[in-house]
Amino acid sequence: MEIFEALDATGSANSAAKLAGVDPKTVRRYARMRDTGRPVAGTVRRPKLIDPFLPKIEEWVERSEGLVRADKLHERLQLLGFTGDERTTRRAVAMAKEHWKASHRRSYRPWITEPSLWLQFDWGWGPKVPGLDGEPRQTLLFCAWLAWSRFRVVIPTWDRTLPTVISCLDTTLRAIGGAPTYVLTDNERTMTIDRVAGVAVRHPEVVAAGRHYGVQVHTCRPFDPESKGGSEATVRIAKADLVPTHANLLGAYDSFAELAGTCSLFCHKVNNRVHRETHKTPASMLDIERTRLHPLPSEPHTSALGESRTVLRDQTVRFGSVRYSTPAGLTKVARHQIALPGRPVIVPDHYPDHPQDLSGHPRPPKPKPANAAEEAFLALGPGAKSWLIEAAAAGTTRMRVKMAAAVELAALVGAAEVDIALGMAATAGRFADDDLMSIVRHRQTGARPSDLVVCDESYSVQPGTAVWADFGRLTSGGPDQRS
Repeated sequence: MEIFEALDATGSANSAAKLAGVDPKTVRRYARMRDTGRPVAGTVRRPKLIDPFLPKIEEWVERSEGLVRADKLHERLQLLGFTGDERTTRRAVAMAKEHWKASHRRSYRPWITEPSLWLQFDWGWGPKVPGLDGEPRQTLLFCAWLAWSRFRVVIPTWDRTLPTVISCLDTTLRAIGGAPTYVLTDNERTMTIDRVAGVAVRHPEVVAAGRHYGVQVHTCRPFDPESKGGSEATVRIAKADLVPTHANLLGAYDSFAELAGTCSLFCHKVNNRVHRETHKTPASMLDIERTRLHPLPSEPHTSALGESRTVLRDQTVRFGSVRYSTPAGLTKVARHQIALPGRPVIVPDHYPDHPQDLSGHPRPPKPKPANAAEEAFLALGPGAKSWLIEAAAAGTTRMRVKMAAAVELAALVGAAEVDIALGMAATAGRFADDDLMSIVRHRQTGARPSDLVVCDESYSVQPGTAVWADFGRLTSGGPDQRS
């Protein structure tokens, strides 16, 4: 600015240079930049040898989706007449990749949830703790996150089997004082037993546990941890404060009980600390959210107590070929109104192509056939799609066999008739082996679609054999006594 002031006052580059204490060539260069409208601040980029080849580099980076190697690209540039060294090519390729990633980076929409709607949980590796034999043993951290109140629960475990998962879920629900509507987690084998046409088939035990607590268990997209960022952040924070490292200067744990106590202190600390998003403590937010949570059953689900076994008449159970006694009973351009902290204002029209449901509820899965058999089944019509979604959510087994049978039946009675029967089966919750054939035969008798009976495979009308328990025993009480 002193150069421009001196130049405007004198009208001569030499005189202005003397007043500003610079070279006359500097004055002329800044004057040209100002007269041509170019910015005078920052570095000046000089022409480079690779500039004529930059459009071609950008084309190759776009075609390879940002994966092209700089050394291979340098070989091609040499064939086009480039005479510079490989370091120049690497710099140009790195800059082109950075521009490509900036234009293809995934966009996110702030997640707005309602109270009592979502609970997320995930797993993280915990510290090594001495086991029963005294040897160090790897532990895991069950990390749960209640979305609206940001309330966190961290529980140490030895494994992540299905009974452990349901037990930790039961402990978490009782810690927050109720059950939300949905539970979101990863696509692990304890949650999802199969994937049919891209639709996750839920584990039957998980479905039964969800019914027991009154929640629906959902899984995120495979290999997409960003769809449950709250629990991912909980795992990261828990590992940073609970797992001994050189950064946190924590010492080794002497027992599993010490680790469990440290986890409780950690939860008390983070839940009573003011959250930077809501400007309130998660514990105080939980007091509000708890009024909208669903009540919990008095007893935990049987899977939370371990593997299920039938108690025999001698009040024992068998496990691993050993009998164990049991006690009696079961002991721009937008204009927004000012909002409060923690309550973002989101306009749905700003996200026209976003895959999530704007109401906050999960969208129904969209079946995508992965082979010819799945494509043939889904080609039957919308009833087949409904049957696939409902059967997967109910944890139906042998789904591929039943789908193949439906395709064969369609070749005999027609695809339209089978599609209607599949829709009725999905509505009534009938997914047994012979249910589809039974519905088709029932429709042939002129039955109306409104005459549906929702069934539950957990119960059966098959008569038992208890009446034969005393057959052949000694009877008494009359003249026809026999032995």
